Amino acid sequence: MSTRLQLVLFSLTGSLILITGTVQAEQNTAIYLADGPSSYLENTERNVRDRDDAKLTPEDQKESKSDIDITATIRQAVVRDESLSFNAKNSKIITRHGVVTLRGLVESGAEKNRLQQIATQTPGVVQVDNQLEIKAP
Repeated sequence: MSTRLQLVLFSLTGSLILITGTVQAEQNTAIYLADGPSSYLENTERNVRDRDDAKLTPEDQKESKSDIDITATIRQAVVRDESLSFNAKNSKIITRHGVVTLRGLVESGAEKNRLQQIATQTPGVVQVDNQLEIKAP
C-alpha cells in the first residue's frame, strides 16, 4: 500500500474517532440533563418563548464598552450578593445604550426588587426594565 493511501486512511480514521467522540459527549450531556433534577430544565419553556424577536435576550447585548461594563458591574454585584438565590444569580442582564433589561426567574418579590436596586445604583444606567418573574410556589 502506498504511503499516500496510508496517510489518507489514517486521516479518515482519526476524523471518524474525533467525530464519534464529540457525538458521544453530547449524548451523555443530554442524558445527564434528562436524568437530573427538574431545576436543570426549569426554564426550558421560557427559553422557547423568548426565541421570538419581541423580547431581548443576551444576544441583544450591545458591544459598546460602556454597555459591557455596566452589565459586568451588575453581574459581579449580583453574584457577590449571598442573599440571592441561584435563579436570581442566573438572571439575564442585557444593556443597550444604558438601558438595562432584567429577565429570568427569581424566588421572591424581595429578590426582584434587590436585582432592580443593584441595577439602578450602577453608574451609567439610564433606566431599568425589570421583566423578572417570581417563581410560582
